[in-house]
Amino acid sequence: MGACTFQVEVDRVAESEWSELMGRFDDANIYQSWSYGAVRWEEKNLSHLILKRDGEVVAMAQLRIIRPGNLRFGIAYVRWGPMCHLRGRELDPEIVGGMAAALRHEYAGKRGLHLEILPNALIGSVRAQIFQSAFGQFSRKPGISVEQYRTFVLDLSPALEQLRKKLDKKWRNQLSAAERNDLNVVEGVGVDAYRKFSALYTEMWERKKFHTAVSIEEFEQIQGRLPEAQKMRILICELAGKPVSGLVCSVVGESAIYLLGATNEAGMKVKASYLLQWTMLQRLKERHTRFYDLGGIDPDANPGVYHFKSGFSGADVSNISSFSACENPLSAALVRTGQIVRGGLRGLQQRLVRPTPAEATR
Repeated sequence: MGACTFQVEVDRVAESEWSELMGRFDDANIYQSWSYGAVRWEEKNLSHLILKRDGEVVAMAQLRIIRPGNLRFGIAYVRWGPMCHLRGRELDPEIVGGMAAALRHEYAGKRGLHLEILPNALIGSVRAQIFQSAFGQFSRKPGISVEQYRTFVLDLSPALEQLRKKLDKKWRNQLSAAERNDLNVVEGVGVDAYRKFSALYTEMWERKKFHTAVSIEEFEQIQGRLPEAQKMRILICELAGKPVSGLVCSVVGESAIYLLGATNEAGMKVKASYLLQWTMLQRLKERHTRFYDLGGIDPDANPGVYHFKSGFSGADVSNISSFSACENPLSAALVRTGQIVRGGLRGLQQRLVRPTPAEATR
């Protein structure tokens, strides 16, 4: 990369090393894990780029590659990356700029792909400003990632007593009622715990028949493949020894993400979901997690979930839109027309950017 001290390595890392390196980054997340990519998009369709400065790994990105056959056009897609924020340090604009240049050179330049990057950066944050500057030469026109991620984010730095006082009064009252209902919360990461959750989720879906693009079976595969340090945390709330509510949360990097939730009729009567969320918040505090992302909101399409999550009194925030770069007319035409392998642009969007799971959960 010219006179710069950055070095780039592409597709030279093994899964175990990638997982270990993710521990270096505050902005690591489940969507950049090898396990998520391999299950969600198939391992053969992944690419991994590592950026080094003076021999030290300072940034990484996992991409999904979509290419019709072996032709030299297609799409390279980064979800919630690149990872550039080294643990215990300030986010370095030079590193983000170096990663932007490396990604463009490799995927838009050498491979002739439409490169699209959906970063995990909140509008108005210092991180967003750094990313917008570093990716300033990229296009901001709508491409594959047309939906903007909106969520509540809870800052976990205040004391637990302060966090409880910040809860909406009605939410806090529901929590107090749940705490009087002789409920038991157990935590796990294994197959048994996840299958208990799956049974609750299936029961909830059978009752409500809501539309969702979430595959709980797919998340079970991801959980089975994730290394121990990255496994999703599963909380099950029991009443008289029987599961009545469940919660699945990813805790990677400095932020936790609420992914999946389910409650049966018995659990609704005893306010189990309130106790589960408060218990998860307590566990996150014990792990020194900095932020809790409540997993996607849509007040118009899903007002009930929006109202429940708003009770935390977290910040209502949205991620910045995607960046894209393309130097190949064929790849650009592919995105414009939405003609890829088995369907149009809508199908492509559904395969690439399904709703965040908790956003689809009732």
